[in-house]
Amino acid sequence: MQSNLVTLPNFGAVVKSSRPEAQTSIQYDRAEQLFLELLAIDDLDNQLHQEAAKAREFEQALSTAIEAAYQNSHADERAHLFLQRILYWINRLKLFWYDDLRHYTNERSLYLSCCRNQIEAAWQAWELAQIDVPALQRLNVKQALIERATADLDPPLSPESRYIQEQMSEVGYRHLLAIGSFDGLVEGSRLSRILGGAANEVQCTLVRVLLEEYGNGRLSRKHSTFFAQMLIEFGMNTEPEGYFDLVPWEVLACANQNFLTTERKRYFLRYSGALTYFEVAGPAAYRNYLAAAQRLQLSDAAMGYWELHIREDERHGQWMLDSVALPLAEQYPDDAWELVLGYDQEKLMGDRAAKAVVQSILAIEQATLLIS
Repeated sequence: MQSNLVTLPNFGAVVKSSRPEAQTSIQYDRAEQLFLELLAIDDLDNQLHQEAAKAREFEQALSTAIEAAYQNSHADERAHLFLQRILYWINRLKLFWYDDLRHYTNERSLYLSCCRNQIEAAWQAWELAQIDVPALQRLNVKQALIERATADLDPPLSPESRYIQEQMSEVGYRHLLAIGSFDGLVEGSRLSRILGGAANEVQCTLVRVLLEEYGNGRLSRKHSTFFAQMLIEFGMNTEPEGYFDLVPWEVLACANQNFLTTERKRYFLRYSGALTYFEVAGPAAYRNYLAAAQRLQLSDAAMGYWELHIREDERHGQWMLDSVALPLAEQYPDDAWELVLGYDQEKLMGDRAAKAVVQSILAIEQATLLIS
């Protein structure tokens, strides 16, 4: 996984060490490999008895990781990464990747569902504990959404945003693209999973957002095509998930949260609130990346995706607020606070992911300096 200009290290790789945390790392890597082997077994549920030892070892690592990530006061980054990667391997089966059809043989496996549910139950309780839910339930929801959207449309620069705009190197920019490709090359895919059902203005607005993300059905105008063009400009891998091992757990958590809230229709309001934040706040983030590219004097092709998103997401954010979130708040007055919950969670998790990405960029930049 590398460009022709800079080697991108595999931050998921384990460096051998006698330290206890490194040994745990090795165990998690082995457990993930065991899980991938189970995932590849044809008709896993009916063959599981033949792989009992392998399954037991994986399940032991899973239980250890859940306790380390969600039940201890000290954050175990490797446990978080392991759990979010396992969850993603399961969730990605809900999308079609135009690959070998046999890869989907276990799409409806009960065993995989049990693993997913075990992780999600602990993870979601941990995430919710970081938000004052009773306070959200007392809000004037429509006012809260309008105030939040107004503030997030043009927020003050965070330390991470300032670093990207003013200091990030070209090496860091390429690393940003590598991590960003995880979402950018399959953009909008999860949104498609909540569009079915009764027709109304909310549904039609969501369809309009999806259609623009998909270039109104023209591959040349699809947003992921513009992202791929940025990668091509640097000779980088344009395959979806091509840089999966670089993705921090905080970014994986955002993707897995989207899978959860689009797969469960009971969370429709949470997802709608989350998408409202994502579309409202997107242009501010993309302006950071565009400013960095302009400072580095990169080509138009190396920054075209950001310019496109700044234009379109400003419109999408207004659509989401006026034609999705606020109408839903009226339609579901007793549950409308869930829109704000989704909005606030998306912001909290997005900020956390942004910090993790900048830390990863700093690491690659420092490593490059040491090599040079």
